[in-house]
Amino acid sequence: MSRLVAALLAVTLSGAAAADTLLYAGRMIDGLADDARDNVTLRIRDQRIVAIDDGFVAPGEGDDVIDLRTSTVLPGLIDLHTHLISELGPKSYQERFTLNDADFALQAQANGMRTLRAGFTTVRDLGDTGNVTVALRDAIRRGVVDGPRIYTAAKSLATTGGHADPTNGWAKRIAGDPGPANGVVNGVADARKGVRQRYKDRADWIKITATGGVLSLAKSGLNPQFTDEELVAIVETGRDYGFKVAAHAHGADGMLRAVRAGVATIEHGTYMTPEVMRAMRQNGTYYVPTILAGNFVAQKAADPDFFPALVRPKAATIGPQIRDTFAAAYRAGVPIAFGTDSGVSPHGMNAREFELMVAAGMPAMEAIQSATSVAAVVLGAESDIGTLAAGRYADVIAVNEDPLADIRALQDVGFVMKNGRVVKR
Repeated sequence: MSRLVAALLAVTLSGAAAADTLLYAGRMIDGLADDARDNVTLRIRDQRIVAIDDGFVAPGEGDDVIDLRTSTVLPGLIDLHTHLISELGPKSYQERFTLNDADFALQAQANGMRTLRAGFTTVRDLGDTGNVTVALRDAIRRGVVDGPRIYTAAKSLATTGGHADPTNGWAKRIAGDPGPANGVVNGVADARKGVRQRYKDRADWIKITATGGVLSLAKSGLNPQFTDEELVAIVETGRDYGFKVAAHAHGADGMLRAVRAGVATIEHGTYMTPEVMRAMRQNGTYYVPTILAGNFVAQKAADPDFFPALVRPKAATIGPQIRDTFAAAYRAGVPIAFGTDSGVSPHGMNAREFELMVAAGMPAMEAIQSATSVAAVVLGAESDIGTLAAGRYADVIAVNEDPLADIRALQDVGFVMKNGRVVKR
């Protein structure tokens, strides 16, 4: 018998307790309660929180102590709309031709680390190429690389010429006629096949582009791009395969069709109308606003060298509207969950979305909850993430200042723990 096996056997037979990590929090926002708690100890064991006690508990033999008594501690944040494979810039449109899937994979891992170090321990990625984020998700789970927990939609679904048609703007001789395997569907049979292909690709979600978009090389950013029958086929088939559906939508007509078909989230929602808001409340459809992306593209629209000419007027028009829509949707009681569309704006700046949400009328605590407990419910992962509570994964962040007094404190995260392991300290 080897010395290692003998030692392990001795520990097992003696019943010796494993050492815990005790995290002292001067202030704790748990992601669910409307009030913070002062002076608590989080006991962490085997990747999860096993207890939260009042006061600062004395450590037992072998316990590790992390002292954050001068900080505000929160659950790891969740961003429900990212694109880890890329970051928007003047060369983005040509990179589709000059970069390989391996290049996108390396960029995705680097962008994921920037996101994680910014305090976002979980992301939903809504559109990649080459199933890069599926591979990255699995590599992170296996511990091959570091990064946030990923829920991915893999390749988005579009109709021919729609916002996520990967050949928009290409010369006819090379564009071809992409189909469901490439995320382009036309008709009910194609729609069902597109969902089934995402299942085969091992995606977690389905993402559709229910209307035109700002950044695609196509004229309209607003027009509906799926029929009612196609949308119902996607949602129904997705339900059969355990998928929820996220719908990119700027224009009201396509948005309303998607909500009535049963999608789980509306992304952007730029020209949301009172009728759409009522339908979203009735159906329990969450709004993921991405105000940060709207602000970013509106700013860059003023630079004649940043966007192609076809994109520039859409960016200038649609961008500023998102914040006003968010304010109206919040007042109307539409359920709101946090998402930034990072990859349009730079990765690692995700927390600027909080500042924009609060400026548009959402109280700081509700903004934080939208990126913690609410976002976890959208993912169907509320028993694992989104709150600081016994049984949840030990995804913990800390900031020096009180984000309830100044939400901008979340833009300077000094401590990050994911699954009980310190990533940034």
